[in-house]
Amino acid sequence: MPYSDTAPELDDLDRELRNLEPVKGRFDLVTLAGNHIYDAGETGVRDTTAWLRENGVPYVGGGMNLEEAERPLVLERQGIRFGFLNYNCTGIKAMNAGKNKAGGAFVDVVTHYELGNVANPGGPPDHIFSFPEWSSFERMTGQIAALREQCDIVCVYLHKGIVHKPVALADYERFISRAAIDAGADVVFGSHSHILHGVEVYKGRTIFHGLNNLIAWVPSLSPNWKRGKGKATEVFDPEEWARRRIERFGFVPDPEYPTYPFHPESIYSIIAKCEIEDKKIVRTGFIPMIVGKTGIPEIVGNDERGARVLAYMEKITRGAGLNARFEWSGDEILIV
Repeated sequence: MPYSDTAPELDDLDRELRNLEPVKGRFDLVTLAGNHIYDAGETGVRDTTAWLRENGVPYVGGGMNLEEAERPLVLERQGIRFGFLNYNCTGIKAMNAGKNKAGGAFVDVVTHYELGNVANPGGPPDHIFSFPEWSSFERMTGQIAALREQCDIVCVYLHKGIVHKPVALADYERFISRAAIDAGADVVFGSHSHILHGVEVYKGRTIFHGLNNLIAWVPSLSPNWKRGKGKATEVFDPEEWARRRIERFGFVPDPEYPTYPFHPESIYSIIAKCEIEDKKIVRTGFIPMIVGKTGIPEIVGNDERGARVLAYMEKITRGAGLNARFEWSGDEILIV
């Protein structure tokens, strides 16, 4: 999401730069590639990245041109060199950075609808195939391979996934995630879907297909929200989107979650965890969370609430045909 004190597109959305203050001192980096990074055009990207630089918050995945957006971030902690890359696989192409255009790093995805044996032209297809566009996909794998040569641990963060839909993964998600590992990534994280998705272990490395939300305060997505002085743009109309998403995604937000108007199952969330020894990831797991009615996530342990999160993760991982298995380790859950 862009933040700015001057972009009129962000009026009424609580995206003033002061609302970025909690990031300082709490996060080692932020990722920017996503399907809303260009909602406020060049101004939004410029103001957001300028604030991050001025406040000492490293970022990856976005910038004022494609070269900046694709630039990897390398951080050294306790003698270990970590490399990060971030790509958006969703949304409209207006969000993509270009040679002389602000936006996010990206892998374009192609979608093909196949009717199969369904005698219903114009109706729901029998299958939806999705796969990466080749040139942007090759750029991604080449950049991961190059970063592999510079770092001990390479982390790739993909903005991907089918929004508000439990269990389901699109074809391209597995393809691109596995390709990232083949190219040199040690771990892959997914976001975007606003609901938890399953975990896969591929060649001994973990793919978190969808981490769900950490902090998401978006009253503007509630069905009855109305804009004040702000106006819609050709890129995004939040008031119209708040209404249309109910029909498109087939759920009505719980009115008891006024600032967190997501699918009812999106209350289950996690923090991914990687344990490192001898400059290698030796274990992965996650810290379970449940989002409360105020929109604030609460870490839960090995109790009744933690068991609910684990049962949900088991269900969606098995339902998607993924191979990860889970077990408790104290109040955290290991991937085995």
